[in-house]
Amino acid sequence: MKKTLFLRFFAGYAAVVILLAAAVMIFAPPIMRTDYVKDRATGLEHMAGLLESRVLPYVTGAAAGDLEGFVTSVGRDTETRITVIGIDGSVLADSEKEPRDMENHFFRPEIQASLRGEKLMSIRPSSTLKADMMYMSIPLRDKGRVVGALRLSVFMKEIETLLGALRVKLFRIVGVVTLLALVLTFFLTRSVTGPVREIIDASKRVAGGDFDVAVSTRRSGEFRDFALGFNTMTGRLKDMFGEIRVQNEEIRSILASIREGLCVLDGDARIVLCNTSFRRIAGSDAPEGRHFWEVVRSSTAAEIVRNARGAGTESSGEVGLGERIYFCSVSRLAAADRLVVTLHDITEFRALEKTKRDFVVNVTHELKTPLTAIKGFVETMEPRADGESRNYLEIIRRNADRLIAIVEDLLVLSRLEAPDAKIDRERVDVRAVAENILKMFGRRSGEKGISLVLDAPPDLPAIQADAVQLEGLLINLVDNAVKFTDKGSVTVRLGTREGRFLVEVEDTGIGIDTDHLPHVFERFYVADKSRSKKLGGTGLGLSIVKHIAQAHGGVVSVQSRLGEGTKVTVSLPLA
Repeated sequence: MKKTLFLRFFAGYAAVVILLAAAVMIFAPPIMRTDYVKDRATGLEHMAGLLESRVLPYVTGAAAGDLEGFVTSVGRDTETRITVIGIDGSVLADSEKEPRDMENHFFRPEIQASLRGEKLMSIRPSSTLKADMMYMSIPLRDKGRVVGALRLSVFMKEIETLLGALRVKLFRIVGVVTLLALVLTFFLTRSVTGPVREIIDASKRVAGGDFDVAVSTRRSGEFRDFALGFNTMTGRLKDMFGEIRVQNEEIRSILASIREGLCVLDGDARIVLCNTSFRRIAGSDAPEGRHFWEVVRSSTAAEIVRNARGAGTESSGEVGLGERIYFCSVSRLAAADRLVVTLHDITEFRALEKTKRDFVVNVTHELKTPLTAIKGFVETMEPRADGESRNYLEIIRRNADRLIAIVEDLLVLSRLEAPDAKIDRERVDVRAVAENILKMFGRRSGEKGISLVLDAPPDLPAIQADAVQLEGLLINLVDNAVKFTDKGSVTVRLGTREGRFLVEVEDTGIGIDTDHLPHVFERFYVADKSRSKKLGGTGLGLSIVKHIAQAHGGVVSVQSRLGEGTKVTVSLPLA
């Protein structure tokens, strides 16, 4: 990694340097040649302009003398070939050749341009000297009329020789500069990759858990700021991981001390964390990383987990594992896609409940027989008793009836609370059931002057329920309403709302104080004890109503104000 980083930087910089050097070597010589040729042509043009006034008198005959000698002398001094051409293209004088040995120049391109009154530079092979030449030709004018042409020329070989020497010098300069640039690139690359490499090495050590590593801050500029920031970051990471380590130890200690089995599941229902109690319950020393259903062999527990994951809410239920019974609760962690599963051992609690239930059933069965016998003897003795004895017998009979009612209600509750309690669901016409029950209470309500009202729409749908239990639910509600109402009415209201079947029993009786409302569904709870005992109440009626509603998947609620009446609402599922 270190070499790769250095080589990448160095190769990139070197490629740029070499590319620039190559570009100079490729494009500079042609540009130099073009500029030099242009500069040389300009020099020849200036020289021709200077010679024009000297040569023109010889051409026009205004001056006597040796034109040949003049151009030869000037050409030798300037190392330039000078040729004077007449208006007909004949060579009048030349600094290199005898004019009589030279052919007519009329069709030379530069001469053609000059005879037309134009200046022209051209590079072409010379037919006389058999070599590439640069020609610069200007017109010779006498009183505005072209009378000839003055042509100056130089060998291109001289130019190429000079350009070749310049190219050699350029190559040497570029080579030296490139070498220096590469050396500078080497040190520059090392100065950049050195700190980066140091930070990379330090980062690897930090990733490995070594938070004591520090990067040198001797450098300047951004690298110093980077190093200071990195060192500060590692210091903070060290502190944070220290705190996390302490917190983890605390969490592990807390988890280990929890008696309930606890585990955390990831998105695939794999166990990522568990406590000692869970390992003991599951019978596995290393459940981490395994699926929950592999460790906890219970289809019920797996179903509870699936329900919690699918619904995104808490889910719970009882799970049997071996000979033990656990209450399994599953909740979702809001911060992550994880589930927390707790297993609370309720074996003793369920055993105690069973013992209590069995005790209640046995006691009530045992009490029912002597109570029936007592009531029978009292009823036998009442016709023969008189005076004070009849009053005593009436008190005995009334209390015997109350005890029998309590025993019967306790038997009903025991059956409802039994784990194997079954509901025989069938299609029930609740309206017809309510009508029959109101008829049952017609005599009692008539004696007290209470009107019984059934408020139910004609198209009321039937529901799937246990007809016997539903009848018991209505009997208890109407019995309570009639019992605690001295005047007014008792209304049984049936209807549907939002997919639920509603049963409401409302009276205009004595009502219940708000302090008693949270407890009215508890066993043996009586809001008005003196009145309840006088009327023969058992304190179990609303508790039975609650258990019947829950057994059908419903809920029950009560609304009441003291002195204004009470309304009990039972909400049952339609389907």
